[in-house]
Amino acid sequence: MPSPLANAQNLLTDLIARYAHRVDYLMIRLEESEGTDILLRGNRVETLSEGISIGGQVRACYKGGWGFSSFNQLETIAERIEEAVSAARIVGDEETRLAEVKPVQDSCFVPLSGTDPRNISLATKKALCDRYSEMLKSVDSRITTTSVRYSDSAQRIILASSEGTLIEQAWVDMEMRFAATARDGDTVQTGRETTGSRKAYEDLTSLDEQVIGAAQRAIAALSLPSVKGNTYTVVIDPILSGLFVHEAFGHLSEADMAYENPDLLEAMSIGRRFGPEELQIFDGAAPAGHRGSYFYDDEGTPATTTQLIKDGVLVGRLHSRETAGKLDETPTGNARCLNYHYAPIVRMTNTWIEPGKTPVADLFTGIKEGVYARNWLGGMTNGEMFTFSAGEAWMIRNGQIAEPVRDVTLSGNVFQTLADIEAIGDDFYWDESGGCGKGGQNGLPVGCGGPSLRIRDVVVGGEAV
Repeated sequence: MPSPLANAQNLLTDLIARYAHRVDYLMIRLEESEGTDILLRGNRVETLSEGISIGGQVRACYKGGWGFSSFNQLETIAERIEEAVSAARIVGDEETRLAEVKPVQDSCFVPLSGTDPRNISLATKKALCDRYSEMLKSVDSRITTTSVRYSDSAQRIILASSEGTLIEQAWVDMEMRFAATARDGDTVQTGRETTGSRKAYEDLTSLDEQVIGAAQRAIAALSLPSVKGNTYTVVIDPILSGLFVHEAFGHLSEADMAYENPDLLEAMSIGRRFGPEELQIFDGAAPAGHRGSYFYDDEGTPATTTQLIKDGVLVGRLHSRETAGKLDETPTGNARCLNYHYAPIVRMTNTWIEPGKTPVADLFTGIKEGVYARNWLGGMTNGEMFTFSAGEAWMIRNGQIAEPVRDVTLSGNVFQTLADIEAIGDDFYWDESGGCGKGGQNGLPVGCGGPSLRIRDVVVGGEAV
């Protein structure tokens, strides 16, 4: 059966020509997606579905005012354009300031290195989830609750703008999440693992070690002592480093947050020192093979790699065309939307800290009493403040990893924490488990990575001393 979008490019070109004279800018985005969602909780199937979605959105800008309309009936597209154009003309009363981007005509597809999940039956995907669910439950009788979630999504996008851009691009994204909760009397502990891929279905079929590890961590934590709450020198592994740079720093680098908040814009002043000279932080969709990778963002701006911190100093931030125009900076290709129901906003793609020169074993040298934290259970940020829960942790005593502990939470101010980085490890790991949330658009695929870090004066929550 031919795609409903098969002849869409000519239609969009005609519609753009018909309405473009009434606004300063007009963008139409059509989307065709199909996907699978499976959720098992214990012995119960909560979700088992396959679906296809077709729709689109219209964005119009006039004198700085935006009109937006989304739809899932292609035959109503002319009415939706009229709605967006009319809304923009009602609210616009200033000046449209969009950073210039060269119009592009292109067709591109993020390549797969293995099997497309669309070629795998629903029954086979369900059987994979059943196998992992049984693994979780088989580790120990004290495992009381388990969950396994599988999802995949294939999206095909067509973008057309009044400036002459006409882009078709497509990708496939896959993700699995596992959780096991163990109980011993009143003590309850949970182990989690998440992984994702934009490369091949096979990336999800050999996760036995991670699945069993999640359940084993939950069981092991039942008998561990809680960490004593205090301020410690902490060593964190690359997974926590990636989570930290994404959640605690990356969101502050998204320019829509800055230009709407003068205090934050001042705090995130270009040229301000944030950390040691060894600290280098980047974000970009240009590196291939990661879950935040693509060729063009949802405004048709080419993917880039943006250095945010160079030698410890803030040198860049992430932009849409509007934020770049208003701050007189260069667009970075970070305008993204989850799907056609939402307008693009400034979002991270793949965010990482470059590895340093310190051998990982040397990160522990000289720490009389500290904490080594690995993996993550969860976390939250509020502006420049953050709190993360480690998936597993050990005390550091006299430069050596000592007894394991549980209930480790790391809290602090991101600016102070960056300044308190004492050493950057020479290791590195890409974490493809990210599903980012912002502005009601939750689960947007991202990648993050980093090396192990040694940070002084971290507030570690646990039992009272």
